[in-house]
Amino acid sequence: MRKLSVSTLVTLDGVVQDPGGFDETKDGGWAGPYFDDEAGRLAFEQVLASDVFLLGRETYALFKEYWTRVHEGDYAARINSMPKLVASTTLREPLEWNAALIEGDIAEEVTKLRRDDGGDILMYGSPTLMRTLAAHDLVDEYKLWIHPIILGGGKRLFADGFDNSSLELVDVTSLSTGVVILTYRPARS
Repeated sequence: MRKLSVSTLVTLDGVVQDPGGFDETKDGGWAGPYFDDEAGRLAFEQVLASDVFLLGRETYALFKEYWTRVHEGDYAARINSMPKLVASTTLREPLEWNAALIEGDIAEEVTKLRRDDGGDILMYGSPTLMRTLAAHDLVDEYKLWIHPIILGGGKRLFADGFDNSSLELVDVTSLSTGVVILTYRPARS
């Protein structure tokens, strides 16, 4: 059975919007100063362990725009070559960037995908999709890259109305830049 891992860059105040500087906000690109060789190595290990990249519509559009122009390095090669599944009710096939649209009920389709053999399913960003999957108990791991910055506004990972959930801390990795990667798993009974 595959593991669905949500990996996201987040500020101390819970903001996940525009860490890469895709012009979503005036504060976009806030994660850039903290991304060094160590972070790059860990991110690359994560994409190597995964064979499906799951994205929501907005994250897909932003990432496709950026990564289809970047072809240098092993990380870019891996991201660009990975099969991608996109959750959207507004996009239509065919999709670009080695991507396919998830047809039908998102939770049902992700449940089927998790049952298949293969590597991990990796999801970056996509807080709306993450909340949908969490509500159906489909997230196996939350890997939160906590950045030592407070923005004071923006889309938050766990927005108001998120279901009460208990998580178990399974790993802590401190980076030299001040970023702390906290890995949690749902405390399932």
